[in-house]
Amino acid sequence: MDQDLTKAFQSLDLFKDLSQEDMTKFLTHCREEIVDPQSVIFREDDSPDRFYILLEGQVEIWKDFDTPFADVLAIRGPGATFGEMSLIDELPRSATVKTTTRCRLVSLDKPHFRGVIEKNPSIALLIMKAVSHMVRVSNETFQSGLRQKNLMLETAYDELKRTQAELIRSERLSTLGQFSSMIIHDLRNPLSIVKGYAEIICLGSQGNERQALMATKLLAEAERLNRMLGELLDYSRGNIRLNLAPVHLDSLFATLGEEIKESCLRHSIRVELLNEVTEPLLVDVDRLHRVFTNLIDNARKAMKNGGVLTLKANLYDDLVAIQIIDTGEGMDEFTRSHLFEPFFSASSSGGTGLGMIVVANVVEAHRGTITVESQRGKGTTIHLKLPLHPRSSE
Repeated sequence: MDQDLTKAFQSLDLFKDLSQEDMTKFLTHCREEIVDPQSVIFREDDSPDRFYILLEGQVEIWKDFDTPFADVLAIRGPGATFGEMSLIDELPRSATVKTTTRCRLVSLDKPHFRGVIEKNPSIALLIMKAVSHMVRVSNETFQSGLRQKNLMLETAYDELKRTQAELIRSERLSTLGQFSSMIIHDLRNPLSIVKGYAEIICLGSQGNERQALMATKLLAEAERLNRMLGELLDYSRGNIRLNLAPVHLDSLFATLGEEIKESCLRHSIRVELLNEVTEPLLVDVDRLHRVFTNLIDNARKAMKNGGVLTLKANLYDDLVAIQIIDTGEGMDEFTRSHLFEPFFSASSSGGTGLGMIVVANVVEAHRGTITVESQRGKGTTIHLKLPLHPRSSE
């Protein structure tokens, strides 16, 4: 391996902590090249073929290059990486990269790039950091340019800023979603094995109450981990695609009642299920079930000394109004105002901190609304309003 190339890589902040072994694996298939100033390395909408690392020189990243709307997203120097997002999500290039000086580049073709990150977690983490940094820098640079234009076109700028922020957010979620999907898939494989063995132990523990109890708890914890992984996956994907099917609330409430019966009895919580909706709802049943499960779990945690948990449903025209009411400790204004922020949790019982934002995203995907009414010491009421026949949010 070229010692000069290795030394150049070790001088870059992104790669300085990479082990010699991982450095060798990464550089084995790399190609080094010199590119003249004002050269286009790749253009927006090109098919992705290589991942690039800038060792020397400077490049500009452009959006809508060669059009009247051309804008510089970022100016990058040594250590910059580019081209990785298209290789990850397998979509056309999202920007144009042009050199401003003579540049020394190292690149890795698509098959070797995917092979390296799939087989080497340390390198995959480096690429993830590079993606995150690039998105942050691009976002900050682009917003700075828009602020200057705001002096002349403040109204137009405000609208453009909101649009751009959403595009950047979607792109970031798409990229991180690719990594999250890979990681969560790897976690669910051993988790399914744990669940399988727990179920086998449950079936074979007749007459051994202690063993049966331990296996049941193991299975319950595996299910809880699986739900948490589902929340992480939904959040990383951003947009929720619904699988709509008809369901009667009587049936859904009955299923929930059976699932929570033992836990509520154990915590001295009385459950009341009051449904006046007889027409079937057109919903994503699995996701709506998760909404109720998350809200019921929050209500149970709030009633540490017992209480009453009520699920009510009424129909107003084509709108289904659902209330989840608990007589627990309630929330203060700070907790209520941060309830739908990602990774915020006021519970000491653990969790991803994504439960409520996943709930809100599912309700929004159904074209519904969610509001929270709570007061410290007087319990909490969650108000859900869902249309009987929503359209998919895709």
